[in-house]
Amino acid sequence: MNWTVIILFALMSIGTLFITYFASKKTKTAGSFYTAGGGLTARQNGLALAGDFMSASTFLGLIGAFSLTGYDGFFLMYGALVSFLVVLFLVAEPLRNLGKYTLADMVTTRFKYKQVRGVTAFNTLVISVMYMLGQLVAAGALFKLLLDIPYNTSVIIVGIVMLVFVLFGGMTATSWVQIIKAILLIGGVFILFMIVMWKLNFSFIGIFTDMKTATPMGADYLKAGIKYASGWDAASLSLGLILGTAGLPHILIRFLTVPNARVARKSVVWVMWIMGAFHIMVIFLGFGAAKLVGTSNIMAANPAGNMAAPLLAQLVGGDILFAFIAAVSFATILAVVAGIVLTGATAFSHDFYNEILKDGKATEKQQMTMARWASIGVTALAIVLSLGLQEFNVAFLASIAFTLAASSNLPVILLTIYWKKFNKTGAIVGMMTGLFGTLLLVALSPNVWNPVPGATIMTGEPIFPLNSPGIVSIPLGFIACYLGALIGNRRTGLKTVAKDNYNEILVKSNTGHDVKGVLRH
Repeated sequence: MNWTVIILFALMSIGTLFITYFASKKTKTAGSFYTAGGGLTARQNGLALAGDFMSASTFLGLIGAFSLTGYDGFFLMYGALVSFLVVLFLVAEPLRNLGKYTLADMVTTRFKYKQVRGVTAFNTLVISVMYMLGQLVAAGALFKLLLDIPYNTSVIIVGIVMLVFVLFGGMTATSWVQIIKAILLIGGVFILFMIVMWKLNFSFIGIFTDMKTATPMGADYLKAGIKYASGWDAASLSLGLILGTAGLPHILIRFLTVPNARVARKSVVWVMWIMGAFHIMVIFLGFGAAKLVGTSNIMAANPAGNMAAPLLAQLVGGDILFAFIAAVSFATILAVVAGIVLTGATAFSHDFYNEILKDGKATEKQQMTMARWASIGVTALAIVLSLGLQEFNVAFLASIAFTLAASSNLPVILLTIYWKKFNKTGAIVGMMTGLFGTLLLVALSPNVWNPVPGATIMTGEPIFPLNSPGIVSIPLGFIACYLGALIGNRRTGLKTVAKDNYNEILVKSNTGHDVKGVLRH
């Protein structure tokens, strides 16, 4: 057992507990618990967004993917980075102008029906749990490597520690933990990057030549096809990542923590610069891990490659750097999981409990109490589901959540804002079809079925041939929204009230004011 690691873990935990303690002093209302009172600046929210996005999947999973699959790691990387352009141009401003606490608030600004709110909240819960799985799998692998604690025990420990931050600090504490974690992670990755490149003589071009002989894959390491042999599979994965960020609930809720749409847009620009620099370093760290640590050693520590970054840090920087990278990885997992849990708990307490069960009449104290109970439930469910996923790469697990979001949430968000004839039937049918269609395709895919016994969860031939279903499930979500809207309009007719409500939404999503407010302005 490495005592340096334990000491740094303890310091990180104590530091985040102090943040939670001071944040809890300010968390007196539902608004401060859900969205930090909407008081973050563009820089603060940009760092918090980067902290949310630089999860275990982005750091541990991506470096592991590059180290074991070479060029195919790009399919997990560039799509997620490009996705912020979709967020910037189509989603950030309207969401901030229409939303209050949750994604359901935004959608029900136009469709004021409990059914729409309930379905949107359910969607948020499912996607939040799916995204948590990758983080908890990484936590289990990390603790097993560093502290020799069994995988299952590690997952439970992380879940319990993370709950402390959510239960007492809410979004204010989560935001500041994300900001500090993002700074530490970028700093740690930069130090590791500089040491690794020094070991490689700062040969940014030459390393690509070296990688042709550095792994058992030979020259194929720099070609597509090691992981994603089918071009359709790679395209499907990329499509899910490019469109998925604009539908991820724990990312979208970040745009409700700022005072106005202008700040929301600026925070996206901040996160794009931060993530761009981070991803460049990740590429070379993945190559460095494959060359210096060796793919066999990486796979021995974790078959999915999730421990490539800590092993690389130990090799080039000794126990001190190893301990620091491991501790920052732990903080990364802790902060991201806390944000995801808070998003799911907010959907339950605000949308289900307050708006549906209590008709919007629950007190702030009752909402906060329900949010804390929901946090416990969401965490427990995610822990149970993650216990059997130890062999999965965490970046790929996260990509499934991206595809879910792109297939179910994104079509409804865009059509709510931009299509006059969209209605509640289209919203409900589109969300449910996108959600359950994606889950069904994943259940029938090679991720779950494999002819080799023990290779995956089930033994047998997969019915659906692609690992990532985005190329089918995303169009399916849009088509379901369209057909549902046609059915709804045929049954009820496109009433004048609905048209006027769309005009109201169009003005408010672009200006932040209702029609009367714009006229007065």
